[in-house]
Amino acid sequence: MPERYADILVVDLLGGIGDLLMLLPAVHGLARRNPGARLRLLTHDPGADLVRTDPAVAEVRTPLHGRAGAEREAVVAALAATRPDLAVSTTRYDGIPDLLEAGAGRAVTNLWRDPPPQQPVGDRYLEVLRAEGLLGAADRSARPRVYLDGAARRAGERAVARLVGEPLAPPVVLVTDAGMAVKRWPRGHWRGLARALTRGGHPVLTVGPVDPAAPLGVPLPRADLPTLAGQFAAVGRRGGVVVGPDTGPVRLAAAAGAATVALFGPTDARRYGMGGTDLQGLPGCAYRRPTAITEQPCWWEARCPLDAAGPACMADLDVAAVLAAVTAR
Repeated sequence: MPERYADILVVDLLGGIGDLLMLLPAVHGLARRNPGARLRLLTHDPGADLVRTDPAVAEVRTPLHGRAGAEREAVVAALAATRPDLAVSTTRYDGIPDLLEAGAGRAVTNLWRDPPPQQPVGDRYLEVLRAEGLLGAADRSARPRVYLDGAARRAGERAVARLVGEPLAPPVVLVTDAGMAVKRWPRGHWRGLARALTRGGHPVLTVGPVDPAAPLGVPLPRADLPTLAGQFAAVGRRGGVVVGPDTGPVRLAAAAGAATVALFGPTDARRYGMGGTDLQGLPGCAYRRPTAITEQPCWWEARCPLDAAGPACMADLDVAAVLAAVTAR
């Protein structure tokens, strides 16, 4: 009989919305395997808003400030508030694993351990927890899903209904930005895709920076993350598709139930894919390191060794291929 835990602390302080979303199947699996447990989640804003109403999560904690050492302080505070029976963490910096191993009844502090180059990150988390006896075989097929309360669903539905009405073709949302320059699809490619979709009768909506001189579509209203998830869910209910690079909003769209076409360049789609249609630019790039992406020469400053004009892997994803993937979805 697997051991049950009454108080579980899950720590994800990697900083990105996508990082938290990839961990959600593990969070939900731990809650299912420990019915009645008090599961606390320590993560960053604004991603924390996505789990504040999640029935699986009893408490959400965030660092109190943005200065150096805030994450370590937050872990110390969470352990002082209640000693967890079990601590699980994706976070490996600033001595946080040592704090958890000393302050919890049991700690699993490296969900990244020994990843095969082609194994999806979220699957790796689930496999490590299964090897630790914390999840079962059935949990390995789980995919990220965000819990949307009624308010977020209604707000999302109102926004999309107002913008697209009753279209002849499903709407398409273009997520035109990414948190890092190295992941951005060229602006000219976005313009070509938007024109082709409009000619095909698809209402084109956008998330990201708006260029008043050359708008790509109608911007979705700015909203908090739960409401944005509600907007994506409304697009999905209309048979629509969300297109964008390897970035948090596209992962959020997938977790909200919308079909996605994700554009991968410096990151490997086999490791970071979203479960929809994942397109890989320059799949044979010799500089790509699937399990050590931060060590790639292009990563931090978007200086591509193959093309001084910008990431060659992103430019390699041509408009025709992306349009075909969108219409197929």
